[in-house]
Amino acid sequence: MLSARGLFQEIIDNDDSFQLFCSIAASGEEQGGWENGRIAALVPESMRALAPKITRHGADEDKHGRLFNALLNKRGLEPVPVPPETDYTMLLEQHGIGLTHEKLRRDEPLTEEDIVVYLSHSRVTEQRAADQMDMLVKHFGDHPEVGKAIRMICNDEDNHLAYCHEELLALAGAGHGRVIQQTLRESALAEIKVYRDVSLAVMGHMGRLLEWPKAKSALLTAGIHGMYGYERFGGWHRMVSLTMPTRRGALDGPPTAAPAF
Repeated sequence: MLSARGLFQEIIDNDDSFQLFCSIAASGEEQGGWENGRIAALVPESMRALAPKITRHGADEDKHGRLFNALLNKRGLEPVPVPPETDYTMLLEQHGIGLTHEKLRRDEPLTEEDIVVYLSHSRVTEQRAADQMDMLVKHFGDHPEVGKAIRMICNDEDNHLAYCHEELLALAGAGHGRVIQQTLRESALAEIKVYRDVSLAVMGHMGRLLEWPKAKSALLTAGIHGMYGYERFGGWHRMVSLTMPTRRGALDGPPTAAPAF
């Protein structure tokens, strides 16, 4: 019987699949770090109070990229190129989620609506990240090789999600509620499609590296499509709700270091 724990154990036990997994993860985190850094630099004057929190978010993402690269380095492995079909961040942008890199490369201030849209997109994608890290901590939080890094990243992702909830609720109270509601819904429905496609692509690459039998690959493919069906039917609603988090001010202050790595 297939399980998340068993599949991930296979991936981390094999150097080639571990190398690809960490490379994909590091690349996505590094892209997120760059994007948040640019957004922080371009925040409109009316929202400058958000800039330190966005900067902190970007610094956390950069740290996560370093953690995944450090895991590779500890095994004597180098990052490998990320197949385009597995590039979650790039595919999200192509589907209209996130501020475009073209816009972020300009030295022009963003608008208030840009920031509202950015936070709404982040609410959706950080839910996915938090869910994934919770699952990994559940199964591998005490793993001698990857456990410490996973726990660090999981805590940061929980902070990021709390920050999105808190800031969006404040912006909704300031009159941006309609834009937030519409953007959250559109983003969630687009994200679940991207996540399905990326999951299929990643499992395809892992299957070839690990030489999975056709029956196993077919079962995993069916499972990914089944998860998409659940999310399309109603599971996406968890990605659009807004509740005041217990972690208030989650991104206040400087980012936490990872000295062990």
